[in-house]
Order: sequence, then structure tokens, then C-alpha cells
Amino acid sequence: MWSTLLSKFEKYPAQQKVLKLLFERGFQVNDEGKVTSGAIEIAHTQLAREAGVDRRVVDSTTEVILSDEQLKKIFQNVRSIPFLRDVAPLMGQGVIIISPDDASHKGIISDVSTVIARHNISIRQAVSDDPFFTNDPKLTIITDTKVPGSIVEDLLKLESVKGVSIY
Repeated sequence: MWSTLLSKFEKYPAQQKVLKLLFERGFQVNDEGKVTSGAIEIAHTQLAREAGVDRRVVDSTTEVILSDEQLKKIFQNVRSIPFLRDVAPLMGQGVIIISPDDASHKGIISDVSTVIARHNISIRQAVSDDPFFTNDPKLTIITDTKVPGSIVEDLLKLESVKGVSIY
């Protein structure tokens, strides 16, 4: 799916940068071509600085998004979520970060959640990095309580898991 979206910008690598940034951050593009997060408008100059492009590239990217039905539907409906990884320990929750052997392997989340459930721990959040956006994708699990070290051994027994970190 992502390659299909990027192909619409194949002649414009700077616009591809903007498209990736908008999607990674869950920013929307409203009918006026303004980039928003909910009702908050984000200045095109700030987006350009973050993407390392000229502000006009952001303008032209939002114009293309609005002129293409598929892109328009995606960027008017995408949303960001609060990612709890860095604040979970401050709230008494646990963090498990899984390094998969192969991120395209099917059933990683199922296998990991089964092990966690066997330890009688509830999952509050599960966020999987998209292999398209990162060279080293991870699965991050936020649990309702701190995680005992004994779970690491069980998780490492899973065929799809290469590494485990807990916080």
C-alpha cells in the first residue's frame, strides 16, 4: 500500500519526504490544504523545516493530496495516538520491547501476547513499527504493571523473537 502512495510522488522526492512526515505523525490535511492534528493547525514552515524541504514543497504536497481521492481519504482520516513507551514507567506500567527476527513474520503479536497473558499481565498498548519507516522495527508492549524479568526467557523462546528489553 505504501509503495502505491509513494509512487504518486516518484518524480518528487522532496514531496515524498513531506508525505512520510505527515503519515508518520498522523497529521491530517483539511479541505483548505492546511495540515492539522485534530483542530490544531501546524504551520507549513515548521513542517518544511522538519522534513528538510522548502515551505512551498509542503504547499504542493497538500495540493496533490487534495486532488487525489485516495490520498485525500487517507490524510483526512489518519490519526495519531499517544505512544506510552517513554512515560509508562513513570505511571507504574511496564514496557516490553521486542526485536523480531523478521518483522514480516505473521503472528508475532499473537505469540508475544500469549506469553504475556500466561504471566497474568494485562496489555495496555501494543505498537508495532512499520518496517517501511524504520530499518530496525520493534514491537512495543505497554503492560498494566511492571514486568518481571522471568518473562524475558519465555519471550526469547519464541521463534519470531530475536531480542527482548524490559523497563
